[in-house]
Amino acid sequence: MALKRQLYLWHRWLGIGLCLLMALWFVSGVVMLYVGYPKLTGSERLAHLPALPASCCAEVPAQWAQLPLQRLRLSSLGSQPFYLLELADGRRVTLDARSGEPLARADEAWALAGARQYAGDVPLRYRGQFEEDVWTHSRALDAERPLHLVELGDAERTWLYLSGRTGEVVRDASLQERRWNWLGAWLHWLYPLRGGFGFDNGWRVLVIGLSLLGTGMAVLGMVVGLMRWRFRKPYRNGSRSPHSGGWWRWHHIGGLLFGVVLVVWIFSGLMSMRPWGTTDSRSRLDAALMQGGELRAADVSLPISRALQLLRTELDVVELEWRRLDGRTYLVARDASGDSRLLLGETLLRQLPREQLLDTARLMAPDTALQSDWLERFDSYYFARDAQSMYGSQSRPLPVLRVRFDDPERTWVYLDPASGEMVARHDQRQRVGRWLFNLLHSWDWPPLLERPLLREALIIAFSLGGLVVCLSGTVLGWRRLRRSRVPNRRNTLLRTKEGRCERLL
Repeated sequence: MALKRQLYLWHRWLGIGLCLLMALWFVSGVVMLYVGYPKLTGSERLAHLPALPASCCAEVPAQWAQLPLQRLRLSSLGSQPFYLLELADGRRVTLDARSGEPLARADEAWALAGARQYAGDVPLRYRGQFEEDVWTHSRALDAERPLHLVELGDAERTWLYLSGRTGEVVRDASLQERRWNWLGAWLHWLYPLRGGFGFDNGWRVLVIGLSLLGTGMAVLGMVVGLMRWRFRKPYRNGSRSPHSGGWWRWHHIGGLLFGVVLVVWIFSGLMSMRPWGTTDSRSRLDAALMQGGELRAADVSLPISRALQLLRTELDVVELEWRRLDGRTYLVARDASGDSRLLLGETLLRQLPREQLLDTARLMAPDTALQSDWLERFDSYYFARDAQSMYGSQSRPLPVLRVRFDDPERTWVYLDPASGEMVARHDQRQRVGRWLFNLLHSWDWPPLLERPLLREALIIAFSLGGLVVCLSGTVLGWRRLRRSRVPNRRNTLLRTKEGRCERLL
């Protein structure tokens, strides 16, 4: 069979199988531009925490204060102060900050108390406990499972998801988010097909496979479309396309105009899955080395009541976090708006000095050369996204210290001077992935992010073009399938009584 015929057939049958899916991807992508998958942002979480009174709490009990920790916070659960500990071995412990007693279990009553703290004086309805539902597929919630679900009687008819381990609110989903997400992220990410398939990671393999086939289909369509276009002499119909009208012409012309965008979007969607680890990090730098030792609650000698008293002179503290950098342990205090202060001993700081952050970064690779930049504006790899974006829950404060290591993986880290936290990190592979996925798929190029209306208009316009290509392909594919099921009258033979074969006209 001639190569040209092979190209036509491959494009035809891949299109029959995939065009409708591609059309749904374009529709759901536009929805996701305005309504993202439900999430709880850091600012939302802090905004619903009550202030911590200076006399609220006892010290961390001695048997816990000496243990090495991954993280330690003083926050409020059910409108009462609690210490939340993440031990070095991964275990999580929740301690009553007044009595020091561990939380026995986060049951229904505890979940309702947590929802009351978050929502205020609105009717509550407990809807049960479960491992996962359509709005909690995120792997970031795995440490909180099982989850409690509480329905609020507010104007937005919000659902609150609370940790089955601590009772903290970990996700909220309004009725509007839930409705639109059936047509948005839930459809775009093929969540109806998530789970099962009889093998591990089946959903991921399915998405990668469909994206590969879709990319191949779109590339073949571009090739076939160019082969059928007459650049010199037009066809008898006066057009340079063999199709003078109808769905065929829409598909041909639309494919030539928007085919490149179609290829780019499907391919970049494939890269979002990081197939075969092509854009996974290979950096060997260990962020834990920045601590300069293990984090322990006992390393802060200042009584907690005195610490809160000092901090409350500048902000209404809703949460305290113990952090350790370069061998020194200090407190990071935040108020409901996200404003923060550092407390080292009895000294209040708005941010850590640049040189101290740089010395801390060097602990990860003492023998490696590095360069540093103080960023007051976002760069091409560190930038904030709107709350509805899939990255909307990531904190991207400014200013930050960007440190670029001369290690084999060319690792970059971004340090927040207001907390000492490493807020972003990526190596060369991940930066390549940023261009292959984030830029090509979401168009999050900084000049476009600074002009959101232009970015949205371009995405919608090109999505409509891609939708025309896919819908016309769906119609043509359906017609082709129907035609293949109906016998061709010209080729149907009837045997007469005399034994002759006659063609049925």
